[in-house]
Amino acid sequence: MTMHKRISSALVAGLLVAGSWAGAAQAQEELRIGTASLGGAFYPVGQGIANLVSEHVDGVSMVPVVTQGSVQNPRLVDSGETDLGITNANLLFLAVNGEKPYPGKMEIAPLGALHPSILHIVTLDGSPIETFADLKGKRLAVGPAGGGTLSFLNRLLEAYDMTPGDITPSFLSYADGFSQLSDGNVDAALALSGYPSSAVMQTEATNKLKFVAIDDAKLAAILEKYPYYSKVTLPKDVYNLDGDAIVLGVNNVLIAPASMDDERAYAITKAVYDHLDAFAAENANAKQIDPAQSRELAVPLHPGAQRYFDETK
Repeated sequence: MTMHKRISSALVAGLLVAGSWAGAAQAQEELRIGTASLGGAFYPVGQGIANLVSEHVDGVSMVPVVTQGSVQNPRLVDSGETDLGITNANLLFLAVNGEKPYPGKMEIAPLGALHPSILHIVTLDGSPIETFADLKGKRLAVGPAGGGTLSFLNRLLEAYDMTPGDITPSFLSYADGFSQLSDGNVDAALALSGYPSSAVMQTEATNKLKFVAIDDAKLAAILEKYPYYSKVTLPKDVYNLDGDAIVLGVNNVLIAPASMDDERAYAITKAVYDHLDAFAAENANAKQIDPAQSRELAVPLHPGAQRYFDETK
């Protein structure tokens, strides 16, 4: 064989090998998970989920994509613009039932519960305010206008036979609201977020805090009427409280198209929930994921996810 032929043969062999590698790479199906803006909790949680799915689901790689967040993600999953998404359990409930802010029923289903967001209702230690009923006539920093805190506040006002006119609200960012609490310009401050919240932590650094209690019967009535909310126990050491606080919360959830193949939904669910230790090692919010909450969502799990949680009872 001439030198030219040997080089040509080697080149062909190299191209065939390269082609086989390219084919293998092309066989990896890329999925997209909708998160939220950079800087919030959803993007790093989505990154963690993407890493687990890419590692543990054969033939699949996943990437997180920036979105407008929990309100938009059900729409993106329903339309097929993303393959998975993260949203709140209350928004999932509204989306599948076609209630505002959604114009019609979304064909989506949860794969499982993620970390909770909780309603912080906080006053300073030594304040005479003990329960939500004591907030009548008081000055409250209620979060930004149009923010998620207000829907929770309205549910509580309703449960206590109060109206927005019974409080004096200040529509402030969480950071500004808790700064005003520290300065004594409001009697209590609210924030809907995961925990620990940076706004609350900043105030806790210079003040001893107290969570405003919600009566058991009132909380039970809210949970019965609005099953997408949840009862969350906040450990006392998060904010150096005297005791654990029982708070109103909502689970964040991982969602998929209702039409997703059952085997794929099972594999994705298993990839995430079989490896929560690895997830938690990389993401603080993942430490708060309670798989048991997945069985208590107000919207039925995707059949593939249901199979996984049935097997892991």
